[in-house]
Amino acid sequence: MDHRLSPELEDLRRTVEEFAHDVVAPKIGDFYERHEFPYEIVREMGRMGLFGLPFPEEYGGMGGDYLALGIALEELARVDSSVAITLEAGVSLGAMPLHLFGTQEQKRQWLPRLCAGEMLGAFGLTEPDGGSDAGATRTTARLDPDTDEWVINGTKCFITNSGTDITGLVTVTAVTGRKPDGRPEISAIIVPSGTPGFTVAAPYSKVGWNASDTRELSFTDVRVPAANLLGEQGRGYAQFLRILDEGRIAIAALATGLAQGCVDESVKYAKERHAFGKPIGANQAIQFKIADMEMKAHTARLAWRDAASRLVAGEPFKKEAALAKLYSSTVAVDNAREATQIHGGYGFMNEYPVARMWRDSKILEIGEGTSEVQRMLIARELGLVS
Repeated sequence: MDHRLSPELEDLRRTVEEFAHDVVAPKIGDFYERHEFPYEIVREMGRMGLFGLPFPEEYGGMGGDYLALGIALEELARVDSSVAITLEAGVSLGAMPLHLFGTQEQKRQWLPRLCAGEMLGAFGLTEPDGGSDAGATRTTARLDPDTDEWVINGTKCFITNSGTDITGLVTVTAVTGRKPDGRPEISAIIVPSGTPGFTVAAPYSKVGWNASDTRELSFTDVRVPAANLLGEQGRGYAQFLRILDEGRIAIAALATGLAQGCVDESVKYAKERHAFGKPIGANQAIQFKIADMEMKAHTARLAWRDAASRLVAGEPFKKEAALAKLYSSTVAVDNAREATQIHGGYGFMNEYPVARMWRDSKILEIGEGTSEVQRMLIARELGLVS
């Protein structure tokens, strides 16, 4: 496959690169240290059409695809991952379920504002006792025949974009019954923000991604219309496996951006920092470190673009998405560690971007499927798991 970008995609890449360096870079450090959500930056991303990249124009989208989204995510993450994960979650987890599984009425109601970045959607899957075992969902939803409403009870945790001032909805997975073999029937239901009984906790105190929004959600006899069911009843688990497969490509692109950002910052610092009468970049030990970092970032880029190309072409991509997510997240952590080491004491100071990158990198080996889960998926695709 030829993974060189078309002229249109290269224009997109340059546009987002300029935005990241000119708009995001000068401001995001302050937001990060204050643990504050950067609303103006997000609004500007909306005006640029980034939240609508992979969606049809009829719903306010840009008519692009996952390759275009990945390119935008990579360029943003080269500068800051909080902004990048806000876009990734808003698109892959907030809006994409509606696009793939929603009715025409649901799409017309929600997608235009989501594509414009005027509203954020969230994905309520993970639970306190669930973690990687999403099939162990304990949140329940029963259909009240008297009111034709779903009544939802339960708790979700680690939910991105769920408590901002512009969050409009959370799509929640819940047990809606039992299958003939006794296993839970899991469905997906749209819960608008502000619905009575739907409580959004205070933001988590996190190690990284400090300028993004992550919260715990609780549902106490939350009532929404039966029409808020997303897709078929009992197909919620299968639907969100599909969403996670696609989302892993987006996370891989984000992780690649962080890995490349570590290279960018290390090259810059190695040219400027002098020790023993010469730039530290003149030392072969530093040169080899940065060369290895570049090799890893480049390979991660090929991996996520390959997975995205298969998705766009309508080909199977589950294994390639898992490979890309596993490798790129590992590389992000490796490069962040090396970039911090190259910067020495300054790498431990928050005024330097590599300090954010070091803190932000670890979650990439956990979110949207841990590295262990990716290895399980790869092994299964190779026929090693029955």
